[in-house]
Amino acid sequence: MKISTLLFSLLLCFSVLNAQDVQNSSFELMLSGLLSDTVAQMDVDDLKERPSAVLLDARALEEYEVSHIAGARWVGYEEFKESYVADLNKDETVVVYCSVGYRSERIGERLEALGFNNVYNLYGGIFEWANQGQELVNTEKEDTDNVHCYSKLWGVWLEKGTKVY
Repeated sequence: MKISTLLFSLLLCFSVLNAQDVQNSSFELMLSGLLSDTVAQMDVDDLKERPSAVLLDARALEEYEVSHIAGARWVGYEEFKESYVADLNKDETVVVYCSVGYRSERIGERLEALGFNNVYNLYGGIFEWANQGQELVNTEKEDTDNVHCYSKLWGVWLEKGTKVY
């Protein structure tokens, strides 16, 4: 097959597909290559049905201060210490999140090594939470649509909200 025919076929396929579907498929593909599935995952809909889950934010403090999921506790990634979670019941449902899920998966692994029994990684992280139109708050507990995107490279995955770098 000639390259020009192949390119035309690809362009035709992409023009037929909804741009949102292409973005979602790309995001899913990126996550499948990034995550190692060492920690069980929970999606946004499942988290909304578990209001008693303990939420841990595994992003840098600067990211957390821009916005986070209401009720989340900051534990960081590089800064994470066992003492940050020492008061938690190890049988509680704990959901860890970061921007897209990589850092939170690593923190989830550490929590499991500490003996936590019900640890989940929020699939797609705060980006997926925001992309689905869920509420975010800042450090003053005020609603915000700002999301710290970690970097411009990662910011392409945030579809809704105001990108902050």
